Amino acid sequence: MEPLRDSWGREIRSVRVSVTDKCNFRCRYCMPAEGLEWLERDELLSFEEIERLVRVLASMGVDEVRLTGGEPLVRRDLPVLVRMLAGTPGVRDLSLTTNGVLLDRFAGPLVEAGLRRLNVSLDSLSHVRFAEITRRDALDRVLAGLEAAERHPELRPIKVNCVAIRGFTEEEVPALAELARRKPYVVRFIEFMPLDADQAWKGDDVLTGGEIRALIEERWPLEELPAKPSSTARRFRFADGAGEIGFVNPVSEPFCSTCDRIRLTADGQLRTCLFSRREWDLKSPLRDGSSDERLEELIRFAVAHKELKHKINDPGFVRASRSMSQIGG
Repeated sequence: MEPLRDSWGREIRSVRVSVTDKCNFRCRYCMPAEGLEWLERDELLSFEEIERLVRVLASMGVDEVRLTGGEPLVRRDLPVLVRMLAGTPGVRDLSLTTNGVLLDRFAGPLVEAGLRRLNVSLDSLSHVRFAEITRRDALDRVLAGLEAAERHPELRPIKVNCVAIRGFTEEEVPALAELARRKPYVVRFIEFMPLDADQAWKGDDVLTGGEIRALIEERWPLEELPAKPSSTARRFRFADGAGEIGFVNPVSEPFCSTCDRIRLTADGQLRTCLFSRREWDLKSPLRDGSSDERLEELIRFAVAHKELKHKINDPGFVRASRSMSQIGG
């Protein structure tokens, strides 16, 4: 079958699938303290609908699937979906992004179901500052979840993601870098993007990957590692060989020209960019009896309209139509 390509010639190989908009945290860079209305259950794609879409995408060469939310582990019976997708022909890489608070309970069942990679959000190793950024006192549970994941050697790499916000993250960098040195984790710093529900983002809030690298190299020199062209992260190891650090720099070093990703929201909308103002409805054709061929046709049409770049740094930039928790991390 013809590979899935956009009008700029980029081949689409990766899909982020949100399974819920709900979350048990209220991170300041993502969600308001209160007031968000959740989707009704019948608005969410069922596991069978997700599996069908992933199967259609995989037939077009989309072989990387990442499950996201909200917080995906609040979706009931998630290991069942993992098992379904792990058995889908053409799916080569199945991963999960989580805040980790339920991971101590689910790490084993997820691995048994076929999960092989994991991203855990962790913005601070200080109990006080963790509660400040997430509005929840749950650091110990997240660390317990990471320990549970670590006990499963099949689950590698374990990536630890920190959203980098000026005025907050500078203080966290030494402890998180040291975590990368003593644990089998890849600690990644992700530049703060304009996807917060409060719409309070300003360019001055972005602590760049280059600035964080300089902070780390005050203590430990880093050496860059090779990465595939479509990678979102620049990878570094410590010069003494212990541990790995990554920098995801969508604001200061956009990687749009090699983007191979699309996103599926929990309510069945296809997004071709995090910052899209337009979504493509796949839930309706899933539920009106459309054939796989029709779904393929709709997906190819949407991907043909994938944006060239996100335009964060351009004059007149317009925010995405939804916040990160509603799109899928």
